[in-house]
Amino acid sequence: MSQHDQSDVGLYQQTLKRPIHCTGVGLHSGARVSLKIKPAAADSGISFVRTDPRGGHAVIPARWDHVVDTRLCTVIGNGRGVNVGTIEHLMAALAGTGIDNALIEIDAPEVPIMDGSAAPFVFLIECAGVERQAARRRVLRVRRRVAVGDANRRATLTPGAGHGFDFEIAFDSAVTARRTGSFEMTDGTFKQDIARARTFGFLHEVEELRRLGLARGGSLDNAVVISGDTILNEEGLRYEDEFVRHKILDSIGDLYLAGHRIIGQFHGWRSGHALNNQLLRAMFADTASYELDEMTAADLEAGAWEYSPRLAASA
Repeated sequence: MSQHDQSDVGLYQQTLKRPIHCTGVGLHSGARVSLKIKPAAADSGISFVRTDPRGGHAVIPARWDHVVDTRLCTVIGNGRGVNVGTIEHLMAALAGTGIDNALIEIDAPEVPIMDGSAAPFVFLIECAGVERQAARRRVLRVRRRVAVGDANRRATLTPGAGHGFDFEIAFDSAVTARRTGSFEMTDGTFKQDIARARTFGFLHEVEELRRLGLARGGSLDNAVVISGDTILNEEGLRYEDEFVRHKILDSIGDLYLAGHRIIGQFHGWRSGHALNNQLLRAMFADTASYELDEMTAADLEAGAWEYSPRLAASA
């Protein structure tokens, strides 16, 4: 690719150069999962296909209006009982590597948890390589403030250049405590600053989930576990503020279910999967709050897209 081509690569849609495969366990089911991420045509977006007999090769678009459950993770479904859950880390990795179009084949109802972060999926995408497509990217520009929540938790989208995330957490434990984090999705920053942040939970919650038949695949290998004011993982934290970074990671994945990158600022205060989805539903319910538009050079200058000229190849 010429230097000229590299300068505008972010204006065009991207997919994978070749399929890539992994296996792992589901966080809640504990079942072995086989997953393949495949290239997809321009303007097709991200979709999941259940390849196991119970899934019946059902195709489920990774979109906000296909979200059917948000209690412990983000779950999408086809409306006929075929679902795929725990998609948020993979969706964040696709957003963070600039993948617009992909077909994800999975033989179970849950994406493998891997190490509890998005980093293994980023690694897989980099191994597959990224290919530029001929179609221009489109973005959702926030035109006026959208807010959901109550006195205990809140999520908002506000107009602004670029694609930014502010988040604040507040837990009783001293090791999580009250933390704030800010992140702008610009080239290279997702992999470096966000992707390795792992999911986390409190020991008493894990014990209760297992009593209910959930979190069967959870372990210290794929989650940070907190007991009182102590982190049980021998290696400790990957970032000093890993907890708030992971909440940002989840928000990036949840908001990518809009189907396009959102140009604007997200702010979450004790937000989670449910509020993130409610926020998208509120935005799409008010057509005056957003505009679907082509990405511009000015958007790139404002850091509105994570992409890698090193990986991208011309269509």
